[in-house]
Amino acid sequence: MGRRQLGWRVCYELLGARVRQPQWSFMNYGYAPVVPVGQEPLPLDPADEPDRYCIQLYAYALDGVPVLGADVLEVGSGRGGGASWASRALGPRTTTGVDFAASAVALSSRDRTGPGLRFVRGDAQDLPFPDASFDVVLNIESSHCYRSMEAFVSEVHRVLRPGGQLVWADLRAADAVDRTTAELVSTGLELVGTQDITAEVLRALRLDDERKTALVNAWIPRPFRRAMRPLAGLEGTRNPEGFASGTLRYLSARLVRPA
Repeated sequence: MGRRQLGWRVCYELLGARVRQPQWSFMNYGYAPVVPVGQEPLPLDPADEPDRYCIQLYAYALDGVPVLGADVLEVGSGRGGGASWASRALGPRTTTGVDFAASAVALSSRDRTGPGLRFVRGDAQDLPFPDASFDVVLNIESSHCYRSMEAFVSEVHRVLRPGGQLVWADLRAADAVDRTTAELVSTGLELVGTQDITAEVLRALRLDDERKTALVNAWIPRPFRRAMRPLAGLEGTRNPEGFASGTLRYLSARLVRPA
């Protein structure tokens, strides 16, 4: 395990163990259409409304993907909010969340509910599932933590059924976009489409900044708040500034395992 991957693992283990509030269910940056005129807001249950922008990133990434009746795997399920929402809102047969942080898996198993929903511990680069187990693999804002994108994509190819899809979204340095695209197709998955959604993610961060700042101040012990601010993407930290300046991009992609 590389030092960078070990650092992420320690960080998320501590968050899962120390910040146990069930209301904190998402850790992604969110999605807010830049030109929402004429679009109906995504319908949400009242309990999900505080996490609207984070859920909208999942809804955007999964739009048009045949989830109804499917077996869905989320790799890097974190605190479980995304897998829970998908299981309740989109009608899959089963939804499995896998994460390397044991504390996050325990928290998700305790606090998240949904039809056919379960959480297991595992490594994105060595998934603990048989070949051809899933119809859809979902990977939202997690792969930047991985030591090897090629190993992750190889595992996705292995656990997908023929015709199954990988739905992916994450941030990358602007000069790494072409390399990331090459990594996504490195083991035979076919690219259906890609989108640059930097503007929409940055807008969500700005709209949600006040709420997230309040949660950090309420839930994170004072000595750790400075370290938590960049992880949450709060105003004035590196990643929002990178999105605004163009040095960072936020991408989404959809790929299919050939039938």
